[in-house]
Amino acid sequence: MSPAGGWTGRTAVALQSALRLSQERFAEHLGISARTVASWHKKPDLRPQSEMQQVLDTAHERASEAERARFAELIGEGPTVDTTEADQRLAADPHIGAALEWLDRHAHWTPGSARRAVAERVASVDVQDLHDRGTRRGWVSQRDVAEALATYYGNQLDDHGLYTARCGELAMNTSVLTCEGWLDLDCELRPPHDRFRVPSAQPEADLDLDDHAAGRAVQRLAETLSMNTRLTDSPIYRLTSTDIREHQLGGTFGMSQFVHYALTVDLLEGELVDAVATGPNVMPLRDRYLPDLRSVLDVGDRLCAGGVLALTAIARPADPYRGEADYLLLVQERSGHVLNAARRLAVIPKGFHQPLTDVRRDVQVGMTLRREMEEELFGRPDIDNTLGDMLAADPLHPTKLTEPMSWLLAEPGRLRMECTGFGLNLVSGNYEFASLILIDDEEFWARYGGVVEANWESATLRQYSTTDAELVTELLGDVAWSNEGLFAMAQGLRRLAQIGGERVKLPEIEWEISQ
Repeated sequence: MSPAGGWTGRTAVALQSALRLSQERFAEHLGISARTVASWHKKPDLRPQSEMQQVLDTAHERASEAERARFAELIGEGPTVDTTEADQRLAADPHIGAALEWLDRHAHWTPGSARRAVAERVASVDVQDLHDRGTRRGWVSQRDVAEALATYYGNQLDDHGLYTARCGELAMNTSVLTCEGWLDLDCELRPPHDRFRVPSAQPEADLDLDDHAAGRAVQRLAETLSMNTRLTDSPIYRLTSTDIREHQLGGTFGMSQFVHYALTVDLLEGELVDAVATGPNVMPLRDRYLPDLRSVLDVGDRLCAGGVLALTAIARPADPYRGEADYLLLVQERSGHVLNAARRLAVIPKGFHQPLTDVRRDVQVGMTLRREMEEELFGRPDIDNTLGDMLAADPLHPTKLTEPMSWLLAEPGRLRMECTGFGLNLVSGNYEFASLILIDDEEFWARYGGVVEANWESATLRQYSTTDAELVTELLGDVAWSNEGLFAMAQGLRRLAQIGGERVKLPEIEWEISQ
């Protein structure tokens, strides 16, 4: 079915973006010339001939439900924004209220100023413009982002450089700043190997926002309300020092709040992608918060938030239809409703490193990863702090675990979790713990494969086999990856090749640090 008013160059390009295809691949998909597709990019108001309208109709009809939903969102024909709901959230949402209070305090405004500024901005937001911007951002690939950041910062400082992985002739450049001692850690995510500390739960020192930084924070809140994006204020860990080496994660964390992150350094990603998509290459927020590689590495003097993400590999027995025994690999496409890495490919689970109820115990990276497994793979809504307040004294108590997680923890060896690498992502300065979740008991998939289901943070969930070298290699070359997702995927596959035995039949992956 055609979009309202028929196809134009703009809507045809939106369909290309929704299908995640390059111009050349989109042309092949439609059976037309690449020159025609290029003309749609150059002339968004161009209206194709009737025969071409039918070709586009057919491509749209054959698209998956998720692809059609993404297309509708990109052209502004998805669910409309309820301005009444935006007003209600502005007045009554406690998380929005916390963000407004934070903004008043750090911009040195009188109480209520941020609320009035955001209300005025909401009234002037053009939702179609935001959809169009989302389309433009969707055209910016992971490689574009990595290249832009390499240009801004340079490739190396001392022994730290940008992570690159190679699989045959395929080079995977990323924006993850790392070093040799932070890679191939083979570190079990349990004590005594996982030994981070929180010396104090006191929040960090106050931050002063200048007019531009405060204005961008106001815009972020206005867009959050206009697009009905979830924003949940909760405590998060901030990295203050590191002592990371093979078989050991060590260092210290302090505390911050998510709204601090959302209204400051989290804005760097959008600023960067917009600069790449439309130019000019001017990034005042980046100049303020992360001006050079030394500021990135000096985690103790800035807000360095971050998270944990893991490649999940689940053993499956040989099957007469599928073939030989393998590991199932899970990859997600992130939802458009998340604040980070929206509509990008990532491993799953992926989550912020933050406490639930016990600040000191929850700082273990393995605790965050087990929580994310419960939430993102096994569907526990009560552990998702974006859906409501955390009321349980111990959310990961054995009596509260889902049946799949209880089964995995019932016997040693069923669940193996390792950190495979650590780095600082130049996109927002975040720390990233790349990890591997390995389920080696074939019985798990037979018992619980049917209940593994991603939550609202994912738009789609894809399966890959460790015996399908061709498709996995093609996946590694997909330009839709997030940088941290590609980092975790490459490191996870390297470790899986070492310990997975005959179930893993993939090309060798090697890493290098950019010089």
